[in-house]
Amino acid sequence: MRFLSRRLVMPNDLNYANSLFGGRALEWIDEEAAIYAICQLETNVLVTKHIGEISFESPAMQGDIVEFGLATKKVGRTSITVTCLVRNKATKKTICLADDIVFVSVDSETRLPKAHGKTLEEMESQTVEELKTLNML
Repeated sequence: MRFLSRRLVMPNDLNYANSLFGGRALEWIDEEAAIYAICQLETNVLVTKHIGEISFESPAMQGDIVEFGLATKKVGRTSITVTCLVRNKATKKTICLADDIVFVSVDSETRLPKAHGKTLEEMESQTVEELKTLNML
């Protein structure tokens, strides 16, 4: 799993118990997972179809930096399924795990599902090449 981005928990992200509001975490997960899927499929014409089980394990407090780890679980003809782990940057404690987030590639005009033409193997090689260009391998 690659940890690709981070967010700072600010006062407007907190719930009544002064910890990260679950709804805000879900908003961030959907956005981060969508960006990941867009980069993997090389198209921004995607919709969120499904978000599976979400397990909250520990709180994030104001001032904490949270990071998002994403990985591809499965690739279908029109879809990509990813998992997202949110953890505390400093302590590495898991804040929550969102599993089976499914995005579907759609036609920009009809909004009907459209084949994206990618395979898991192609995406894995694309990632390796990208990491090489960034000197991360």
